Amino acid sequence: MSSSNDPAPPPPGGVLWSLSGDVRALLMLPAALTLQVAHPAVGAGVDEHSVFRTDPWGRGERSLGSLQLWVYGGEEAAEEGRRLRRLHRAIQGTDTRGRPYHALTPANYAWVHATGYPVYRHGARYLLRPLSREQERALYAEWLQVGRVLGIHDRDMPQTIEEFWPYYRAMLADEIEKTPVVAELVATDTAVPPPDRGPRALRLLLRVVWPVLLPSLARFRSFLTVGLMPPDAREAIGLEWTDAQERALRRFCAVVRLVVPVLPERLRYLPRARRARAAHRARTGGLRPRRGGPAASA
Repeated sequence: MSSSNDPAPPPPGGVLWSLSGDVRALLMLPAALTLQVAHPAVGAGVDEHSVFRTDPWGRGERSLGSLQLWVYGGEEAAEEGRRLRRLHRAIQGTDTRGRPYHALTPANYAWVHATGYPVYRHGARYLLRPLSREQERALYAEWLQVGRVLGIHDRDMPQTIEEFWPYYRAMLADEIEKTPVVAELVATDTAVPPPDRGPRALRLLLRVVWPVLLPSLARFRSFLTVGLMPPDAREAIGLEWTDAQERALRRFCAVVRLVVPVLPERLRYLPRARRARAAHRARTGGLRPRRGGPAASA
């Protein structure tokens, strides 16, 4: 149930409004998830309590739907934040360093959220275009607002970019490691079941060809996961990345930057983002959100 005291999601026309609903953001999500679970407590929580192994497609669909609500959900955004906190109340155990953890411990919960900023910032340089300094500041302010939607207190997150980077570097130096879940997420031989979503005919076809497709898809997933992770985080975790891989990534991203902007809106934006954009245009008499975000101007 919404309340007048609920924090509002980021505003239409902002950087996140353009960035998080663009289909290119999907390519950044594996890097963000991997950086999250490189924290020993977060990695242990996912290892012991998540269904990412047994229901990867359902888990991914739910996570993406939740993320879209944070930005485009309007009054639903704060309720989604409360739902997530309820979901995490029972998640606790012992991390990879033998320390007790709880998912809602402020330092743990804040890290999961904080990872989105450096990954979005880095991914935009490759898949859209580099953010200006003003856009970087706007993105961070909007990401803090999303944190409030999720129930993260201001005292638990750096409140400026100048405060964020020392916090981030300290986390990379003192906490981040190649946890077992990280190793699984970047492996190229992990068994993943065929998709169980979509039209029945397509699911049946994928079930037949999946043994042939999976090795290539697994290598591509690993390539994007490591490649779109900020280099300092990649180094802190201990993930290998070669000059040849960097050149291949830049070629791939150049193609993406050329193709995606010319797609029709129904293909360029995720469904909830597309509906939110249409509703915003209807409320403003047909005006599109201001062209301040990187996706709008790429």
